[in-house]
Amino acid sequence: MPDPAAFSYFGIPGYLFLWPLALCAFALFGWRVLRYIRTLKRARPESRWDQPLRRIKLFIIHVLGQRRLLDEPLIGIVHLLIFWAFIFYATSFFWNLLRGLFPFLPIPYADEVFWMVFALEALGLFALASILVAAARRAFFAPPRLEQSLDAALILILIAAVLLTFMGSRGSALLGEDTGGLRTPVGVFLRTALTTLGVGPAEAPSFYLGFWWAHMIIVLAFLAYLPYSKHMHLFVSPFSVLFSSLRPGSVPPPSEGASRLEQFTWRQLLSGLACAECGRCDRTCPAFQSGFPLSPKELIAHFKELVRGEHGTSKEISSIIRPDVLWACATCYACMERCPVFNEHVSLIIEMRRFLVTQGQLPPQVQEVLMSLTRYGNSFGQAERARAKWTQGLSFKVKDARKEPVEFLWFVGDYASYDPRVQEVTRAVARVFHAAGLDFGILYEGERNAGNDVRRIGEEGLFEMLMEKNLRELKKARFQKIVTTDPHTYHALKNEYRWDGVFNGHPIEILHYTELLDRLIREGRLRLHRPLNWAVTYHDPCYLGRCNGIYDPPRRVLKALGVRVIEMPRNRRNSFCCGAGGGRIWMGEVATVQERPAENRIREAAQLAGVSILVVACPKDLVMFQDAVKTTGLEGKIQVKDLIELVEAAMRPEKEVLYAAA
Repeated sequence: MPDPAAFSYFGIPGYLFLWPLALCAFALFGWRVLRYIRTLKRARPESRWDQPLRRIKLFIIHVLGQRRLLDEPLIGIVHLLIFWAFIFYATSFFWNLLRGLFPFLPIPYADEVFWMVFALEALGLFALASILVAAARRAFFAPPRLEQSLDAALILILIAAVLLTFMGSRGSALLGEDTGGLRTPVGVFLRTALTTLGVGPAEAPSFYLGFWWAHMIIVLAFLAYLPYSKHMHLFVSPFSVLFSSLRPGSVPPPSEGASRLEQFTWRQLLSGLACAECGRCDRTCPAFQSGFPLSPKELIAHFKELVRGEHGTSKEISSIIRPDVLWACATCYACMERCPVFNEHVSLIIEMRRFLVTQGQLPPQVQEVLMSLTRYGNSFGQAERARAKWTQGLSFKVKDARKEPVEFLWFVGDYASYDPRVQEVTRAVARVFHAAGLDFGILYEGERNAGNDVRRIGEEGLFEMLMEKNLRELKKARFQKIVTTDPHTYHALKNEYRWDGVFNGHPIEILHYTELLDRLIREGRLRLHRPLNWAVTYHDPCYLGRCNGIYDPPRRVLKALGVRVIEMPRNRRNSFCCGAGGGRIWMGEVATVQERPAENRIREAAQLAGVSILVVACPKDLVMFQDAVKTTGLEGKIQVKDLIELVEAAMRPEKEVLYAAA
């Protein structure tokens, strides 16, 4: 076959046509990309260069392996095939472009190398089939919130055109000459197809040149168009994954909040460019699913518009995103867990909430709670001395860890201490710890709210104050480990408190009570006298599961109790939030809500055949789900029980039926 770059067209060698085409395409691409880079440089700095090996591992798993997309097997495999076809075809294009621009180089074209040809043909065939599946899904079986646009359809057409023009050039090459070792099965099929269409060996060189140039021109046009389209995420998403947060459930670096482009960090703004508009965040968001005004996808779309300059260079994002949208978020991190490009929706929301806090634009109920937290150290507005009143119903004295040494310091938390609906469960925890011979104590009136939800409200200053007061009290106490029943408290203590200097640099082991129960059972310190033989389902708390990866300990405890766990469809990292986090439990109802997240979750549990108990491991879950059972009218169908209640039941030797539903 003739060399496309050296071949003379109207007396002019091909590479003289290729050079201006390439320069034009790269100029258009580079101008737009440099504009994005300049925009990101205007943003606040943020360090995302730590732990390079972990970041490379994330890149391999989630960019090269497309792990999150494979949660939906069919479309995940389709996307994976198209992605790897894109990688090989991009490599082939730049290889051929280099050879075409510099025809004197002693290297072959990519389609003259057997292993490359074989990969291109095989991947091209699979990718064409995948494009048909993707197009059918988009046209006839589109999932909710998948962006439907002419741009998306055009991209699929362009990808198909890139693949087909290469296939055409391969078939023409085989038809026109003996290619020896390059006779691949797909190539032979393509040659046969061209022959069937009436193309003979004499026409093969012309067809080959036509397909080759069509392929190169389409790819160059594709390259020039990408930065102006939604598929800019093809280039940005690998960086979004590589520079993602390595701490699940994290908050953005401390700041005064953000409203303008310059007040956000470059990584926060990068989320806008990385978004693929797939709608997975909306499909998993409890706020959006319940009818709250928040759409994580639209939130990111506004930031895409901001970075692209569609709102003007000085536009404030606060004039585009309403406060009620931001206050709708439960900061459950489900959107971030599902996002295949690791966008950081919650980080953006917290940053904007901080700005609202500085402006005094808080819901009235939240303002009252923050005042209570400032004055009393708890969200209930109760006196500090009332924090340990729940201990009065016990037959033994709970130690004060500030006055005598203990092995475990139990950080009880607000809801477990003050809410009457939770206090009996708190006493059950104390009884189980006592029966297991655990040496534990509490801080009594010295404990303050851990500040997890305060920080996610956007009140960074109040969080700092609560943290400092708690650390001062903890420094007075003598203990070896910390345990808590509240996942929100667990997350704050374990991941957000500054322990350096408080305990002379010694690491403090922090456990959720499900981890401790699991340990006590395996060590034989917690005696179980009878199997429960019940069918239950278990709800994974957001701040225990998604934010800290604690999935197996509570399930091992349930297995040890003799119960049969029937999983809800949404479980483990895909668990559906109760709607209490991020300060939502302190806020009033919203008129647009069709069904609260907790009600949605209760209905999901109630639909499981044979299940009569929903087991929880979070005080807020207990409150939210017990209320939801009443509002949904499912009192006779399902009960909500804390895990400790089942543990205490299994510890009792008497044959009593504790729960009628069991």
